[in-house]
Amino acid sequence: MARSYDLIPRPVPRVETALRRIVTDFPVPESIPILEQLAAFEPAAMQGQPPVVWDSALNTTVKDKWGNQWIDWSSGVLITNAGHGRPEIVDAIVKQAQHGLLTNYCFPNEIRANFVKRLSDLMPEPHKKVFLLTVGSETVECAIKLSRGHGVKVGGPSKNVIVSYEKAFHGRTLGSQQAGGIPVLKEWIVNLDPGFVQVPFPDGFRTEDTSFEFFEKCLADKGVTPAQVAGVLMETYQGGSASFAPVAYMQRMRQWCDEHQILLTCDEVQAGFGRTGKFSGFEHYGIVPDLSTWGKGISSSLPIACIIGSREVMDMFPPGSMTSTHSGNPVCAAAALASLDLILNENLTENARVMGDRMLAHFRAMQAKYPQIGWVDGKGLVAGIACVKPGTKDPDPDLAWDAIRASIERGVLMFSPVGFGGATIKVCPPLNITQEAVDESLAVFEEAFVSCL
Repeated sequence: MARSYDLIPRPVPRVETALRRIVTDFPVPESIPILEQLAAFEPAAMQGQPPVVWDSALNTTVKDKWGNQWIDWSSGVLITNAGHGRPEIVDAIVKQAQHGLLTNYCFPNEIRANFVKRLSDLMPEPHKKVFLLTVGSETVECAIKLSRGHGVKVGGPSKNVIVSYEKAFHGRTLGSQQAGGIPVLKEWIVNLDPGFVQVPFPDGFRTEDTSFEFFEKCLADKGVTPAQVAGVLMETYQGGSASFAPVAYMQRMRQWCDEHQILLTCDEVQAGFGRTGKFSGFEHYGIVPDLSTWGKGISSSLPIACIIGSREVMDMFPPGSMTSTHSGNPVCAAAALASLDLILNENLTENARVMGDRMLAHFRAMQAKYPQIGWVDGKGLVAGIACVKPGTKDPDPDLAWDAIRASIERGVLMFSPVGFGGATIKVCPPLNITQEAVDESLAVFEEAFVSCL
């Protein structure tokens, strides 16, 4: 349940450490004209984030132009895996731009060739073909197309159902929103495609039965047989809660899909490129999906995304039938190569695991102390803290919003609450965050959280 922050500046305590600095009221009075200009000329849908007017960002630090500085727990919504504004990425972008090729549609270019090979080399067999696109929603649309195309090929026109999960988010385009599991986001569609069905996600909190048998029962209750299913599409972890499915569930899902000639797609848009403490989130399950969709952290900067799959599936459609205007844009591909080098060479995936374990241990200790935290989940440097009314599982969005605002006023930056009831605080700093920044920001967050109880 989105809401807007008020734009009335109020005094907040001043903060001055090596990592954080708050030296103005909040929102910054001088920022109000900018915020009002955005409200006047952009749709209301663009509002709802904390009123921090970003001016620059480097590594895990975000600054405004009035002297304030935050430890970033947002990664610009899970984009800057290698860190904000890395000089290596900036240099790669500038070098490619100055080289003289800014765009070339689907005509071949060398840097695109280098990037798809580099990414393919990191993938397990037979997950080797890479199709570059622009944003995560595009990759999900492509996965739907490939799943249905394969379904018709092996089972005829009736094998067209896409099974996905309640509370899931896969994007904002027509197909990706129908695959999503948030009903309010689909009301505008009106005539929903009956070939999309959702079942409960086995998170162990909102859905206590995490057995695969429960999945099969829910599917049967919706009147869907395996023979009708073309694809299963699921977030590697559910974005709104940072919840993972049980390993046994996912391994049984892999077997079930194989048995019934169903394509399994793991949506890695939030999970990929080291975010979860493994390069690809599906590694936690010990499986290889038929398709995976990637975006956000792929370049730590510019818009680029991809879908990866087997040669058999990815080559199903003929030349010219799967294209995108900015597919593999050379400047974006240069940024992605530089970001990938940083993630691998600086071992940021391992840092995400180590720092993530430290953060999750702190959040779970908070859960044991404060009944207003109903659930904590995540792996690596992504965590979800579900705020509830004590003694219940009822979401408490007001507490989540207040805790985020109180954290920002103390110098720790997050985006607005997400997940069921808009009551989950999402924590996802850049993967190069230091232990010093982790420990300082954890102490600040707990202080902010307690101040809102």
